[in-house]
Amino acid sequence: MATAAVFLGGPHPGVGEVAGLGPDPDLVVAVDSGLHLAIESGHRVDVVIGDMDSVEPLRLDRVALDGAEVLRHPVDKDETDLELALELLLGRGCDDVTVLGADGGRMDHLLGGALTIAAPRFARMRIDAWFGRARLLPVHDDRDVPGSPGRLVSLVPTGGAASGVTTDGLRWPLRDDVLTPGTSLGLSNEFLGPVAHVHVDAGCVVVIIPEEEPPT
Repeated sequence: MATAAVFLGGPHPGVGEVAGLGPDPDLVVAVDSGLHLAIESGHRVDVVIGDMDSVEPLRLDRVALDGAEVLRHPVDKDETDLELALELLLGRGCDDVTVLGADGGRMDHLLGGALTIAAPRFARMRIDAWFGRARLLPVHDDRDVPGSPGRLVSLVPTGGAASGVTTDGLRWPLRDDVLTPGTSLGLSNEFLGPVAHVHVDAGCVVVIIPEEEPPT
């Protein structure tokens, strides 16, 4: 299984807390000024991708000299930099992807990023995304979700209705339920133990764990 990490740009409170991702990923991609986060948290960078409108040129030159691949795209484009990064990883056969991003800045960027990681075209990849202290895990089929007893967790459908939603290990279980956009049925649940299981027959739900600790 090929692993990858994507570092997004934007404000990153507590950048020093993102000290590691377990074993080194097979591929580390920095999205524009996400390069700063990758460098400051001690990670090598294999690819820098984006329109480069917010990255520091000296840092970009330095990682390029160290062998990083720089994929520059125009500012006026139809994809976000996150989309470009995930499409790159999909094309390079990555299966397990961690996304590290910001929770501040523009709401449209935050919402767009959450919807992007849940897009059907990326369903083959197992994505674990961190937007600030919120952890987001898209589920298109089956997934174990780590947590801790009493920790809040919500299930939000994206891209239409999610059917056959069944959970184990949550205080209020779902049993072959249908979650439609705008429903509150999956909101503000709680873990009963250290892991919960989420199953979806069709569609996608994003499991959101607010105020989680970032990976260290």
